[in-house]
Amino acid sequence: MKITPKSLYQILFKHFGKLNWWPTDYDYHKKTGSDPRFEVIVGAILTQNAAWLNVEKALENLKSKTLLDIKTISKIDIKLLQKMVKPTGFFNQKAKRVKNLAEYLESNYTGNLDSFFKRNLKEIREELLMLNGIGPETADSILLYAGNQPIFVVDAYTKRICKRLPIDINPTYDEIQNFFQDDLSKKYKKNEILKIYNELHALIVIHAKTYCKSKPNCIKCPLKVYCKHAKELTQ
Repeated sequence: MKITPKSLYQILFKHFGKLNWWPTDYDYHKKTGSDPRFEVIVGAILTQNAAWLNVEKALENLKSKTLLDIKTISKIDIKLLQKMVKPTGFFNQKAKRVKNLAEYLESNYTGNLDSFFKRNLKEIREELLMLNGIGPETADSILLYAGNQPIFVVDAYTKRICKRLPIDINPTYDEIQNFFQDDLSKKYKKNEILKIYNELHALIVIHAKTYCKSKPNCIKCPLKVYCKHAKELTQ
């Protein structure tokens, strides 16, 4: 049995329900007058090679010192920022990347994310990819979750699931992204697609963490009837 991005979404949504990803502390930003989208941007950088639980610890460190806004991060002492984001690992690199992006936004857009995001998706993406430490997955996470731009995020979990089912495509970032976007954009209306990209990426992440782990738990997996890897394990 073959599975499509649409059927993958439907099966996972039925199993897990709505996940409301990306988590953001709106109360904090209302209280401090900061932009909640910047929390998403920082989180997208900090989650590189890190568990989300550790990202939350780093974000809480920043919020506890009222540091989580563009202007403050752009001027912050790098050693203090390194200390704040230490729970996520590779903290020297990540602190530089976060500060560099904050400085860029402050210098080129006066810290105004409306100005940054109210442009052509391709233009914003190319600009993000020019910045140090911002690869396709991080850029697309920023575009989708902070910028509300219709682009599908591909991560290691997506690649793993595509390989195991399998979905017969070249397992590169662009090939997987194009495959999902081509299918889903034909099946859903333009005003629905942003929500679908958002939810499907979150569903894939929780599915991979729950069932499609490095050592898979196939018994209760909602995709097992489609999965070649599951069949091979039971033979």
